[in-house]
Amino acid sequence: MRWTVLRRFAISCAVVLLALPLAARTRPHYGGALHVETEGDPWQKPDGIARRLVFDGLTTLDARGTVQAALATGWESDNADHRWQFRLRPGVHFHDGSPLTSTAVMQALNLDCPANCPWAAVHAVGSMVVFTSDSAMPNLPALLAEDQFLIALTVTADGKTPDGNIGTGAFQVTSFNNGVLELTANEICWQGRPFADAVEIRAHRSVRDQWLDLSIGRADVVEVPVEMLRQAQQQKLTVLVTAPTSLLALQVADTGSLANPMLRAALAASIDRSALANVIFQKQGEATASLLPQSLTGFAFLFPVDRDLNKVHELRGGLATPTLTLSVDGDGALLLAAQRIALNLKEAGFNAQEVDAGGAQRADLMLRTIPLEGGEAAAVLESVSRSVGAPAIALDSSPASVYRAERGFLDRHTLIPLVDLPRAYATGARVRDLGLDADGIPDLAGASLEDAP
Repeated sequence: MRWTVLRRFAISCAVVLLALPLAARTRPHYGGALHVETEGDPWQKPDGIARRLVFDGLTTLDARGTVQAALATGWESDNADHRWQFRLRPGVHFHDGSPLTSTAVMQALNLDCPANCPWAAVHAVGSMVVFTSDSAMPNLPALLAEDQFLIALTVTADGKTPDGNIGTGAFQVTSFNNGVLELTANEICWQGRPFADAVEIRAHRSVRDQWLDLSIGRADVVEVPVEMLRQAQQQKLTVLVTAPTSLLALQVADTGSLANPMLRAALAASIDRSALANVIFQKQGEATASLLPQSLTGFAFLFPVDRDLNKVHELRGGLATPTLTLSVDGDGALLLAAQRIALNLKEAGFNAQEVDAGGAQRADLMLRTIPLEGGEAAAVLESVSRSVGAPAIALDSSPASVYRAERGFLDRHTLIPLVDLPRAYATGARVRDLGLDADGIPDLAGASLEDAP
């Protein structure tokens, strides 16, 4: 009996000792530098990877899209959501030591959103930031979590314009030279110090070069375009993939030759969405005729995605149109998608000529990707509407209300949804605990390095 007890004790100790190295390997480490590579500008809106590291918003969204406190610790509305007040978190400072004040927040928001804002006016009242509008703002807390409304310092404590990007986030800018952005940990960050000592972001790197650098250990986090997601998986890369975070859509002018809504409806029925999703995006995107993804509302299937040339001819009714101009807000897969759309339109009796998106004259059609920001369906729908310059859609969060609002928006055919797209990144072997935010941006502040000292 005694031997049995001793043997069990020895086995238990051995199991614990074997588990200790494993726990040590998985426990987050402080220190080291994360090396990240991107094709674009790390400061670009709305998905520049540096922005969420350097700046914070009044609110934020967790991984499930639920609104959480950030620079504001709480908020409440009155006057039927026509007025909101947000209480600022005390003791927060910008990277240069300037205090976070309601005036600083007001100045940042006025600069970020000079027009077509979710509010009519923003005021600094003591430690409160107050938003007012003639229209109800039921989704304001979720909307303030968007990238556009991250808070940057606009005036230093001594009244000068800041030299560079200064925020309250987990990392602060050290330098930006020759396409390499150096960030160092903010030791006094209100969220707590990040695990990594530094983040180095190499900009304007082709995907091919990014993947090569990942394979030789020069990069820790790289981009995986949607159309290359299958290839990345075949190459056994460690890939993180989100739910749909953006919408590929065709923005349609409602003036000139397309002022007739029947013609715009005919355009919507002309496009083979399934071919775009299956061929251009290699079955990694989901064909859609809805502004909001199925995973968010549950009713996207009510909007049919099938191409219908008989309906096109019925809607046109013999109406002729001059050659339409088609621009593309992007490159790579978007250019291929635009070429296929032009072919679809030609088969349906329309002629479309591709033009430079930077031209002075607005194109009849613009192919673009629209961020699906906001977390909740009502907030995302309002955000999409604002992103295309349409009148604001302020509605409650009930499914029936969201459906009616989306149906009304789509019936104008000024924005034709095509494909819901996820976002993906590949990581190196030494990266631990890297997650993706609700909008698909890597949460580098929460990641650690296995070989950190």
